[in-house]
Amino acid sequence: MLKTTLLHPDILHAVSRCGHHARILIADGNYPASSKKGANAVVVPLQLMPGVPTVAQVFRALLTAIPVDFVNTMGIDPTDSYASEGDPPVWSEFRSILTETGSEINLEPIIKWDFYKAVESSDHVLTIQTADQALWANLLLTVGCRQP
Repeated sequence: MLKTTLLHPDILHAVSRCGHHARILIADGNYPASSKKGANAVVVPLQLMPGVPTVAQVFRALLTAIPVDFVNTMGIDPTDSYASEGDPPVWSEFRSILTETGSEINLEPIIKWDFYKAVESSDHVLTIQTADQALWANLLLTVGCRQP
């Protein structure tokens, strides 16, 4: 029996292949996962029904299984109409999860088009496509090192 809360076999397989600096994208339901990915990436579709699961739920599970050095979200271009609304509400949830897990990592936005480029790198090994309907809910995790 596994001790981690992460149980999905395809995700566990992909995560087991990760090394330091590997990138894992947890994508919301609007993300173009079939076209915006790295050449080495595997896509695991998890959409059960609209809103299930959420990026936050997957994020929680992954944090029980891997060390993370960086957490980036898709940032909003200042010229985008959404920019006037401030940070998307889901970002508060992500920050709460980091705090609850004792992480000292800050949520760092990367402007949308640069976010796509970061995902398309050779370090991107896994996309987990959720059915999250929250706007701007994509998270790009950079895997850290396991500490003794």
